[in-house]
Amino acid sequence: MKETNKLRIYITIVCISFLQGLQFGPSPVLAQIQEHYPEVSKSLVQMLITAPSLIGMVFALVCGVLVTKISKKTLLLLSAAVAFVTGLIPYFVDSFPLLLSMRMIYGFSLGLATALNTAVVAEWFQGDARVIAMGVQSASVGAGIAITTAGAGWLGSSVFTNSYFINVIGAVCFVLILICLPETGVAKVSGDNKVTVNARVFQVALLGLLEYVFLISYTTNIAMHVQSSLGESASVAGNLTSIFAVAQIIIGLLLGIVTKVTKKATLSCAMLSFAVGALLLVLFPASFPMLCLGSLLCGFSQGAFIPTAMVAVSNAVPPVAAAMASGVFTCASCIGQLISPFFLNATAGALFGSASTANVFKVDAIGMVISAAIAAFIMMGSPSKKYN
Repeated sequence: MKETNKLRIYITIVCISFLQGLQFGPSPVLAQIQEHYPEVSKSLVQMLITAPSLIGMVFALVCGVLVTKISKKTLLLLSAAVAFVTGLIPYFVDSFPLLLSMRMIYGFSLGLATALNTAVVAEWFQGDARVIAMGVQSASVGAGIAITTAGAGWLGSSVFTNSYFINVIGAVCFVLILICLPETGVAKVSGDNKVTVNARVFQVALLGLLEYVFLISYTTNIAMHVQSSLGESASVAGNLTSIFAVAQIIIGLLLGIVTKVTKKATLSCAMLSFAVGALLLVLFPASFPMLCLGSLLCGFSQGAFIPTAMVAVSNAVPPVAAAMASGVFTCASCIGQLISPFFLNATAGALFGSASTANVFKVDAIGMVISAAIAAFIMMGSPSKKYN
């Protein structure tokens, strides 16, 4: 790619990643939201984090076709605008149904941003540069989560509704994408360059589903876990979630080095990292340093898994199909997020007698170890064809 465009593309990648990070905005104030709406079930409150996946998985798939009709830049600008508007509306109306509805509509932004982030990287970077760029993308998502959660926790420390102002990030991203992302038009379909996916894409997507069933439980449970063990919530939970995000930044920036060491075992290692982190959260619920270490290991998991999986699916398809492959992976990941609260709470209750946060994290640890074994088996094989 042209050297003069590199900084602009990286700024665009960071902006898209921050739009994804807004998914976790309510995380530090979930406990306060639960107290404010006592008639609403715990699982439904947790869906403020996971509900965007319901709409997101649809538009992540649709995005694969949309890029052949509408330019990536136009779609990203629309994504940023929707994230900003839906994030602020609940501040003016005290209604949980409205809040949940706006979070679901934000899923439109999430689906487009997740699919197009990989598509932008695939369009502008090749070979080892693509791995590095995806690492930067992962680090940017981590930075987005860190700033979003820390900012929302600080804003909502006195009144939880003030945390909604963190969605101003959407407006900032709109302006920067408008300025920085070159207009390349719609994706062109021709010859072998067709919008199609293969078995490798679905295999990695399955691993994404498994990863997110357990991974998302960190952000949906950490505030309640801290409140029950330390008697604190928004600020401490915001700090821990920020550590989770910082870990993602660190591993994302070092991804090129990490993958050279772990090779085909990168996805399995990422899953095992979360298993150990979840175990620490269970064993040391009242120790802030150990909670920080557990959060760090959980963050390492997301930071290594997501970009590695995205590189795998984008390398397995023609360039024009990168958005579709990313959409399939995103759809599977969104399904994992969507079913996570119900599956984990039910499983924790069945295995350990209650759906406490500690028991949920126990299920996470067990599930991630099993998932890591499945990932090792799948990734031992080579894709039938690589396009990069």
